[in-house]
Amino acid sequence: MKRFTPPEEFQLSCLQTGAFAHLRTLFNLDTLTDWPSPEWFSPYLTAINCNNMPISFVDDAQVDFAERYYEQVIYETGDVPTREKNWHDLFGGFIWCMFPKTKALINQRHVEEIAKHGLKQRTKHRNALTLFDECGVVLAISDTQWQQWLREHQWQTAFVEHRAQWGKTIAPFMFGHANYEMLTKPYIGLTGKALFVPVPDDIFCKDLACQYQYLDKTLYEMIKNEDCLADNKQLSPLPLLGVPGWHDANNDATFYDNTDYFRPKRRTRR
Repeated sequence: MKRFTPPEEFQLSCLQTGAFAHLRTLFNLDTLTDWPSPEWFSPYLTAINCNNMPISFVDDAQVDFAERYYEQVIYETGDVPTREKNWHDLFGGFIWCMFPKTKALINQRHVEEIAKHGLKQRTKHRNALTLFDECGVVLAISDTQWQQWLREHQWQTAFVEHRAQWGKTIAPFMFGHANYEMLTKPYIGLTGKALFVPVPDDIFCKDLACQYQYLDKTLYEMIKNEDCLADNKQLSPLPLLGVPGWHDANNDATFYDNTDYFRPKRRTRR
């Protein structure tokens, strides 16, 4: 069904923190003075959906949904309904450009699940797809120790003691466009969902565009062949403001002393 959200004011200052550094590098955001039109994405788009249709962004107000769900429109037409002057849809466009294969696969999986179960019954798979699509963070790791530390909420170990290894044996890549939207107005408590993606050591030496290409291909294969988003079990809470380089306040190690935000792992009773 058609959605409506009041237009927002475009403020480039919202995108100056380290969390948006990849977008500034890949899309030259500093040249923007106002909201880009949906057509602005065209030079950056290489995506083709799993129905063999090129992806393009179109004004949401011009789309005939005809009782179709958002994901069905994308699969059937290749058109991504894009609300103008809207942070959520702007960031969604960036993700389509950076992860074209993965986004197309997620779109296909949604359509397949709808065909099997209808719109009212949301399966564990669709819930996981949606959660990752909105709130996911790809953590590229060449050392599996990171997965243990972060899944076990060993925040001091991961963010303070081994801080110098960020960018060398671990690197964060935003996937969830809702994360980006919320980071325009960051607040304590803001949390994403991490998916760990093993990578070779040399990936961190490549240029940013090559890193995204590698991760898009790898993530696509993990979802398609390993079914890593069959449910939410592979997704781990990640306090977004704690990611080194994403929030200036975390340069002070005492930032991580806030246990209401950097919570210890909850232990279940046997």
